[in-house]
Amino acid sequence: MTTLDIAGPNVAAPAARTAAPPDKGLRAGALGLISSVVIAVSSTAPAYSMAATLGLIVAVVGMHSPGTLIVSFLPMLCIAYAFRELNKADPDCGTTFTWTARAFGPRAGWMGGWGIIAADVIVMASLAQIAGRYFLSLVGAGSAGTAWVTVAGVAFIALLTGVCYRGIEVSARLQQVLLVIEVGALAVFAAVALVKAGTGHALPGAAHPSAAWLNPWTGSFGRLSDSFLLAVFIYWGWDCALSVNEETKDAARTPGRAAVMATIMLVAIFAVISVAALAYAGPAFLAAHSTDVLGAMASSVLGSAPGKLLVLCVLTSTAASCQTTIMPTARAVLAMSAHRAIPSVFARMHPRFRTPTVATLAMGAVSAVFYVLLTAVSRNVLADSAASVGLLIAFYYGLTAFACVWYFRRSLLRSWRDLVTKGILPLAGGLTLLGAFVLSIKSYWPAASSYSSFGGVGGIFLIGAGSLVIGVIVMLVTARFQRSYFAHGIVSDGD
Repeated sequence: MTTLDIAGPNVAAPAARTAAPPDKGLRAGALGLISSVVIAVSSTAPAYSMAATLGLIVAVVGMHSPGTLIVSFLPMLCIAYAFRELNKADPDCGTTFTWTARAFGPRAGWMGGWGIIAADVIVMASLAQIAGRYFLSLVGAGSAGTAWVTVAGVAFIALLTGVCYRGIEVSARLQQVLLVIEVGALAVFAAVALVKAGTGHALPGAAHPSAAWLNPWTGSFGRLSDSFLLAVFIYWGWDCALSVNEETKDAARTPGRAAVMATIMLVAIFAVISVAALAYAGPAFLAAHSTDVLGAMASSVLGSAPGKLLVLCVLTSTAASCQTTIMPTARAVLAMSAHRAIPSVFARMHPRFRTPTVATLAMGAVSAVFYVLLTAVSRNVLADSAASVGLLIAFYYGLTAFACVWYFRRSLLRSWRDLVTKGILPLAGGLTLLGAFVLSIKSYWPAASSYSSFGGVGGIFLIGAGSLVIGVIVMLVTARFQRSYFAHGIVSDGD
């Protein structure tokens, strides 16, 4: 038994040495620190996240939105430390699945992997819709109907699935180009919006910046939890840098450093954009245009022609996020298959591109089908699907944080550093997400909390919690066929 199998009675502390994950066929050493940071930041899709979520946060907490975004960064940083420490001990592309299985057993690990897969598939529907709509707007067909938006969205999924299929180096180079366009356009937007607000050329209802904006507290725990879960969605994605750990130079350290650096960069981006948007447009405008606040301000801030720059910014952000949503899901599926938690066919690799072929293509196909089905059912259901992802993110991020504390339980008192980075910070992050998860279930249960409902229950809760219930059912069925994993969990080479 290796030092990583910590459930046994005679096991050394898991921090004793770093494990070398079994070779899954990925291209080792293809990414450096800069590429890892780019992937982590791109995965959060700052422009898309702001466009799709800032208005919703403003509708809940108003002028306290910048404070909410800044405070929400703290538990994200705590979770990033949990991922970093676990990755040092076990740089496996399965991330939450692998680490939770080692800490809590095969069933908890399987559900952790399911949480990643479900969140990514669900959010792909929203990403595809935004990508399709912005692409048509960019080429002058913004009035096109739902059918054309759906066709364009499916085409984006297919295109970016192909990029992921071709190899990690191609994916990383594309991410760098897309991120430069995205961050550059956001910087131009923020600068112009703040200058116009400061010179009296803002929209009616614009607000004057105040230190009170940095206070997240509105006097209601319910509002705080709802806004926090929305903010979690905005920050979500930096863990993609960990999912490509087996393809990164210094796999045990570089991905974790990239995750922490990315969260710090993101809080700066989100704080500046939220302040600029409030100062220029005010809370009423942002709440009224909550489905796309950047698109609503593009022409007003930058002018008609330059406003296309912001449209391009959101489009590239969405495309980057689509790509970096496919990548971690395919690798989570690869790891689950390699560790025999799901059928072995998903572990097939391309001999030249060194990518998980079946897992990547399956992710693209399932995402496209799910998007088309949601679009056919109702636009309200599609809108609720994006908000429901927050529940899944809180689930698997929180699970990873608790797994970190338990995983390193025997070494926490070795030093103050171990106690803080492996114990206190992950535990604080996990408890915060658990609290937000529980409070948000209460908030999302009523039908009035969502665009859609069934039997008096809100669509956001039904989609988020329902996907976890489906995961339990699929796990029980899978356990009948993958008996080795569910009987023994993850075993290391030589066990």
